[in-house]
Amino acid sequence: MIPSSRDSYSADGSSAMKNDILLKVRELHTYFDTEEGLVKGADGIDFVIRKGETLGLVGESGCGKSVTALSIMRLIKEPPGKIVKGEILFHDTDLLRLTKAEMRHMRGNRLSMIFQEPMTSLNPIFRVGDQISEAIRIHQGVPKRTARDQAVEMLRRVGIPDPESGIKEYPHQMSGGMRQRVLLAMSLLLDPQVIILDEPTTALDILTQRTILDLLKRLKAELGFSMMFISHDLSIAAELADRVATMYAGAIVELGPVYDIFYRPAHPYTLGLIRAVPTVTGEFEDLISIPGSPPDLIDLPPGCKFHIRCPYATDRCREEEPALEPYGPDHAVACFYADQVRRDADAMWERHNHHDAGEA
Repeated sequence: MIPSSRDSYSADGSSAMKNDILLKVRELHTYFDTEEGLVKGADGIDFVIRKGETLGLVGESGCGKSVTALSIMRLIKEPPGKIVKGEILFHDTDLLRLTKAEMRHMRGNRLSMIFQEPMTSLNPIFRVGDQISEAIRIHQGVPKRTARDQAVEMLRRVGIPDPESGIKEYPHQMSGGMRQRVLLAMSLLLDPQVIILDEPTTALDILTQRTILDLLKRLKAELGFSMMFISHDLSIAAELADRVATMYAGAIVELGPVYDIFYRPAHPYTLGLIRAVPTVTGEFEDLISIPGSPPDLIDLPPGCKFHIRCPYATDRCREEEPALEPYGPDHAVACFYADQVRRDADAMWERHNHHDAGEA
């Protein structure tokens, strides 16, 4: 579902508390040393997450979204991975300079992450309640009974039916949607300020996805945390996000307010992703897939990394890499032909609106 109105966003497309930055990522470079060569999983990432907002990170598989998230959480396996350059500032504290013990304290207390497949995050041989209670006791040092009561309350908060019974179940006894709720409960235990969600609904059926998305929106409104939501599904990102970053070949190629990204994109890759999403009617324009596939991160092409697949590419694109530069209020794009892309996007939506008017 693409955002239908700009009215719900501030004039500059940002969250209401524009200057209240919780997390700032600067020049993040995360590489992996493999037998085939050096993989540049994240290659110069810059963005901020503000208090109370949701940043959507979108792009095809292999574009660096999960690497970026794991880098923020300091969960990159070393070796083969290594954060070779950059800063990850949380309230002006550089997470990359913390000791392992300090970073373990930061996880859960300040930052939490939910992964795509719950069964890889939950221990199959322990009951759900025991896993939640253990996390509470480790971080808070409370008695066993108190931890159990808190576990029941957290399961109730995330909508687990009969949480008193739910804490006694093993992960395999729960549905995928219930397991994802358990992970959400665990991520909220210590009231973190930022939660990173790495495609948390991908493995779920469409109805369960709907309930999880509604739950996320409700909890965010109640508790006021910020989110970074990773997805290859643009409709989900459009529904949840305040701002959206499009990633390609380990870099952000466009970043802006959700309305601008979906209705007035300025990068060919963003426009290509939008054209590949079916509309509700499915009639206003044929679906157009992006030709080819993302480049090999070991052997990246010269110039703009998207030029091989781009209909706007010229010799300049093949030789020179565009920088991510400001393009209007709270909007940045890395493309030499952003104006043309924007005009084509405007024309696309004009045809859509004309079609809707004709149908009416």
